[in-house]
Amino acid sequence: MPLLGSTHRGAATSDAVLLRKVGVTSDTYASAVADLQRAHRRAREHGVSPPLYALARLTLAPLLRGWFGLRVEGAEHLPSDGAAIVAPNHKSFIDAFFVGMATRRPMRFMAKAELFRRPFGGLLLRLGAFPVRRGARDEDALETARTLLSQGGLVVVFPEGTRVQLPDALGAPHHGAGRLAIATGTPIVPAAIAGTAHLWFGPLPKPRRVRVAFRPPIQPPHVETPEAVAELVDRMLWLEVREEYGRLRAAPGVMLSILAGLGLGAGLLARRQELPRLLGIIEPLKRRRSRRARAWARMRHPWRR
Repeated sequence: MPLLGSTHRGAATSDAVLLRKVGVTSDTYASAVADLQRAHRRAREHGVSPPLYALARLTLAPLLRGWFGLRVEGAEHLPSDGAAIVAPNHKSFIDAFFVGMATRRPMRFMAKAELFRRPFGGLLLRLGAFPVRRGARDEDALETARTLLSQGGLVVVFPEGTRVQLPDALGAPHHGAGRLAIATGTPIVPAAIAGTAHLWFGPLPKPRRVRVAFRPPIQPPHVETPEAVAELVDRMLWLEVREEYGRLRAAPGVMLSILAGLGLGAGLLARRQELPRLLGIIEPLKRRRSRRARAWARMRHPWRR
């Protein structure tokens, strides 16, 4: 339910309409709201669990660097201390883990509110995530982000707002990251992740070459106006992300290099060197998630129809 936890009258009315449509009881709704409010308090007041974060990083590093051949470029553009917003493109739900491998500093991530349903919500919070309601302006999430930045944290925001799995395209960015940067005076680090589109074969990850790259931080303007936000996000931040993503995709892998050397893969290589297409604002991928859930259920219980 993307509108949980709203504190505004208009959004609350939308919540009520949504609840009637899906048949959610008021007690269930109140419990979900309370869970999200506790999650935000936990994220603001307690932060990351250092032992758990270190253990997760130690466990995941061999998998991400071995199975996916993860390579990180430009990590020196991430500040060694102090606040910053990291703004990557988004292709897979595990993109946050790839970005987190670039630095030993704990990163804080906006993650969709649906992920914080029990029993895994507490684990995500201790690993640095905090909830955001998609499809509406979430003041609770913005307040948490502002608090974490005031504490000198690294906050990861995916401007597309959802996964865009087309390998040759990026979604148009929302402006929340830009408004957050201007309001807090925090620099934004453009980041690109390539190789994570269509990463899964059912429940199993495909062996892929994944690349993550960062560009120098962009300092926000001092005054927030619609024109300033658009300039910061559309014509500065997202242009950097788009160019970097295009560069990462253009780097040929071993097989493509061999084919190009034999004169067989020149057309594919030329297409990969083009600047990625820019789509419009992408809606959250609810339908595709339900299809994936049904496919996974069929794999686990093939005798059921």
